[in-house]
Amino acid sequence: MTTLKAGDKAPNFEGKDQDGNAHTLKDYKGKKLVVFFYPKASTPGCTAEACNLRDNWETFQEKGYEILGVSADSKKRQQNFKTKYELPFPLLADEDKEVIQAFGVWGPKKFMGKEYDGIHRTTFIIDEEGKIEEVIAKVKTKAHAEQIL
Repeated sequence: MTTLKAGDKAPNFEGKDQDGNAHTLKDYKGKKLVVFFYPKASTPGCTAEACNLRDNWETFQEKGYEILGVSADSKKRQQNFKTKYELPFPLLADEDKEVIQAFGVWGPKKFMGKEYDGIHRTTFIIDEEGKIEEVIAKVKTKAHAEQIL
């Protein structure tokens, strides 16, 4: 699990989204940023989480938040996910796991008795100065916006 906590400086990340556009922490200076890490695009939990954020997009915008989704999926898979569910925010295709490792959300997981390495569903709320305000490790996929706002 991540060792990052509230008050820490957010990692200075750089990643490309579903359209190949680069995103860095510096791009969001002066804005609040929600970075949510999810295991796999188009799976039930990840879809519920992304759609919950989408359905509350206007509220996030009114409160000055930008949202960035991150998983190790390919650009094409992220593009399909974004298009299919009409997600209004960029999704980083972090296939080399640089952003995922920087935030410390890659590690051993258990599912149905099997152990494997994967992404721990975690959300980071970053303030206008690039400092972590909150780390949400117990994400409620169907009510995630309420956890953040």
